[in-house]
Amino acid sequence: MTLPILYSFRRCPYAMRARLAIADAGKQVELREIVLRDKAPEFLEASPKGTVPVLVLPDGRVIEESLEVMDWALDVLLADQRAMIEQSDRDFKPWLDRYKYPTRYEGGDGMEARTKASVFLRMLDDRLADQKFLFGNTRTPADFGIAPFVRQFAHVDLGWFKAQDWVHLIGWYEDFVDWDGFQSVMLKYPKWAVGIEPIFFPEV
Repeated sequence: MTLPILYSFRRCPYAMRARLAIADAGKQVELREIVLRDKAPEFLEASPKGTVPVLVLPDGRVIEESLEVMDWALDVLLADQRAMIEQSDRDFKPWLDRYKYPTRYEGGDGMEARTKASVFLRMLDDRLADQKFLFGNTRTPADFGIAPFVRQFAHVDLGWFKAQDWVHLIGWYEDFVDWDGFQSVMLKYPKWAVGIEPIFFPEV
């Protein structure tokens, strides 16, 4: 059987949520780990934009966005969960980038960006006050669609993050990074190149 091919990069939060959705759905792909500073020609041929994740289906179709990979894996995200992930991408991710990489932006102010990003995080904290996860007491794709980006934010200055009064958010974040499901998609794989032994993900 020919499996879909997933081009991925271990540390990219977009790729993380794609891998989490595939694992959660019980599907399997051939995983090709990409090094972003030395991208394989085959990867760029499949997706000239050069960002991960990229899913190449056996029929030749190419899926180039993480939310669409999640849709493929999960047979379409529920509308309310997708809307929350899109809100995170729209309202939180741009400020996260400016917080983590302020020098990449003209007039970049990391502390201002942190304050702006925190508005979304406080909304999540409020939402988590009476429930364990974003849509109740069961983890859903909304949780693992957003948590990799909160993790990235937290790791810019973990001491500061954990000193904030968003105790529900911190508990949710800690549960996520300790979750076996997350740990299982963060295994290290060698850089893919033509001729190496295929890596099947998730492993069975």
